[in-house]
Amino acid sequence: MKASRSPARLRSHGTAAERGAAVCRAAFALGAMGILSACEQNTFVPPPAPKVEVAVPVQRPFTRYLEATGNTAAIKNVDLVARVQGFLQSINYKDGAFVKEGTSLFTIEPDTYKLKLEQAQAAESGAQASVRQAEADFKRQQELVQRQAVSQATLDTSTSTRDNAQANLLQAQVNTKIAAVNYGYTNVVAPFDGVVSAHLVSVGELVGASSPTQLATIVALDPIYVNFNVNEQDVLRIREEARRRGMTPDDLRQLPIEVGLQTETGFPHKGKLDYAAATLNQSTGTLPVRGVLPNADRALLPGFFVRIRVPMDQVQNALFVPDVALGSDQAGRYVLVVNGENIVEQRKVRVGPLEGELRVIEEGLKVDDRIITVGLLRAIPGQKVDPQLRTVEAQPASAK
Repeated sequence: MKASRSPARLRSHGTAAERGAAVCRAAFALGAMGILSACEQNTFVPPPAPKVEVAVPVQRPFTRYLEATGNTAAIKNVDLVARVQGFLQSINYKDGAFVKEGTSLFTIEPDTYKLKLEQAQAAESGAQASVRQAEADFKRQQELVQRQAVSQATLDTSTSTRDNAQANLLQAQVNTKIAAVNYGYTNVVAPFDGVVSAHLVSVGELVGASSPTQLATIVALDPIYVNFNVNEQDVLRIREEARRRGMTPDDLRQLPIEVGLQTETGFPHKGKLDYAAATLNQSTGTLPVRGVLPNADRALLPGFFVRIRVPMDQVQNALFVPDVALGSDQAGRYVLVVNGENIVEQRKVRVGPLEGELRVIEEGLKVDDRIITVGLLRAIPGQKVDPQLRTVEAQPASAK
């Protein structure tokens, strides 16, 4: 009997082991199903749209300028020369001094020419006496002829003598004037207000011996010219704008002009145009133009290189954007604009001059466009962004 129960127990224990293994397999299967179920529920979530700062264009009046570079030039520049021969007696100014018109600058041996003037005046007095005597003799002979006391030949002789005396008087008067002019040349005076250069001759030196000797140079500094050139395209644009506004050539010559030196900020010197050439220079394709400026403080000297701008017209509602918002590629300049669906668009624009930190946009933008100003590297055309509206300060026009 014991021997017969033993195999049965063994079979019973073997069945429990199998059941345990089955239970483990079932638990593993349930766990694997749970893991698979959890993986199926973890779906992909896209990252949020990048944040960028946007601003609408600033709208304010804008003056359109014609800009150029040029040089200053003296309105008067004269070499002072000795027009009579003689020894230089005195120099009556300090080198580099500003002198008024009529100021005596040099004296050239005046005594000799004063004596020549007195000699000519004496000759003129003698000629006047001869005329009076000849005139009296002519009247006397005329009366005698009427009474037939003398012949007609005697009257003709008296007439000839009178006429010669009058001619000699005219010659003497001319000689006196010439002597007076030469005497005046001994005193070299300033022909206008200006600055006189250093003297080129010394006291005691013989001047004017064979040809006029240069003594110094005088330069007028107030007012002063500014010469510059305008290219052909700008000339055509200016003429078209003038026709549109009904301006005449005289009106164009009265346009204001603003000038600044290399070391100056802005254009502090104001003047007006006064000349434009009648033809373009074919070799350069430019039109020579000149302006004139007051220069009472002598801040501008002839020969300075200057920056020039001429206001042409004014746009009442010009659009400005920060210059940092502009990009460029082979097609030109552009800005990134956020549309109504917050999608980035690349917008081609035509730009104008820079005023401060703002750039004028001539074409390509509307007043309500939202331009990306910060976060340009995170903005990709065709993709969404998270725009944060900011206000651009409407800075005053900067004088460049």
